[in-house]
Amino acid sequence: MKSFKEHLIPRNSTIREALISLDYLAINAVLFVVDRDNKLIGSLTDGDVRRGLIRGISINDSVEEIIQPNPKYVKKGERDIKKIIEYREGNFKILPVINGKGIVENVINFRNIRSYLPIDAIIMAGGEGKRLRPLTENTPKPLLKVGDKPIMEHNMDRLALFGIDDFWVSVKYLGEKIEAYFGSGAEKNIAITYVYEDQPLGTVGAVSTITDFKHDFILITNSDILTNMDYEDFFLDFIDQDADFSVVTIPYLVDIPYGVLETSNGHVVNLKEKPTYTYYSNGGIYLLKKSVLKYLPKNSFINATDLMEKLIAEGKKVISYPLSSYWLDIGKHEDYQKAQKDIKHIQF
Repeated sequence: MKSFKEHLIPRNSTIREALISLDYLAINAVLFVVDRDNKLIGSLTDGDVRRGLIRGISINDSVEEIIQPNPKYVKKGERDIKKIIEYREGNFKILPVINGKGIVENVINFRNIRSYLPIDAIIMAGGEGKRLRPLTENTPKPLLKVGDKPIMEHNMDRLALFGIDDFWVSVKYLGEKIEAYFGSGAEKNIAITYVYEDQPLGTVGAVSTITDFKHDFILITNSDILTNMDYEDFFLDFIDQDADFSVVTIPYLVDIPYGVLETSNGHVVNLKEKPTYTYYSNGGIYLLKKSVLKYLPKNSFINATDLMEKLIAEGKKVISYPLSSYWLDIGKHEDYQKAQKDIKHIQF
C-alpha cells in the first residue's frame, strides 16, 4: 500500500518535481502542497500544471505559482459523516485529513476506502483461545489464518476499509507475536497502539486504561469475529438514534415443532401453530460515546454486558443493531473449519 505522504509535496518544490510525482500517482494524481511542518497550503493537479504552462510558467518555477489555495479537506474527528458522504458521492475522491493546527495527518482516497468514520477502534485480542487448542498453543488465536491471512487481519482490514485509522489492540497471551506481525500499522496507513493486560480484564476492562483516544466515538470488537458488516451504516444508525451505546446483535431463530398455547389465568387465549421465534444474541461488536467510559472502573475486570447494565441503570440510551450481513464468531474448531469454507464466498 502506498503511503499517504506520496500525495504531499513541499512548497519549495519545482513544477518539474510535481510532474514526476503526479506521473507516479497515475489515476490518483493529486498533490497537496505543505510547508516544512506539513501544514496544508494548497492542492495541485495535472490540470493546474497545464494551465500554468499555457500562461508561460516554466517547469523550473515553484509549485506555489500554480497551486489551488483553498483545497477541500476533512478535519480529523469530523463528526458530520454526511459531509464525508457528500464528498465521496461528488467529485472529491482524494482528500487530505488535517488536525486542529492544519497539519496533514492522512490522505484518504475513496477509490480505496468506503468511508472515513470518526472512530477509534479497539480490538480485544488477549484471550488464550483454549477451545482451539492445539492450534493456539504457540500461535495466538487472532493470528490463526482464515484463507490467506489471520483472523484479526480480516477484522482490521474491514474496519480500515471504512476509514478507521486509529487502532488500539488489547493483548495478553502471546501478545508480542501479535505486535510483531502488525507492527505500527504504517504499512496499512493506520496507527496501532498496543495495550498489554497484566491480568485478565474482561471484554472491555482494558478500555479503561486508555486515556488518549483521538475521537468522540469508540468501537470495541472481539478479534476473532469474521464479518462483512457495513460499519458506516452501523455508525449512521448510532447517530440517527442519538445512542450512548449500541451493540451488534445476531438474529437467532427458534422453530417450535408443535402448536404453542398462550394462556391467561388457565384460559387459552391464543394458539400459534409451529411458530418461529426470533431472539437476538450479542455479536461482540460495540459502538459507544467516549463520554460513557467514565462508567468503567479503572484497571478492573468488567465485561461489555456489565457496562450495558450500568448504562441502562443510569438511564443512558442503549440500543441494538440487528445485523443482516455475514457474521461468525470463531471460538471452536467447527467454527474455524466453517470460516475456512465461508471465506471463499464472502463478498467483502
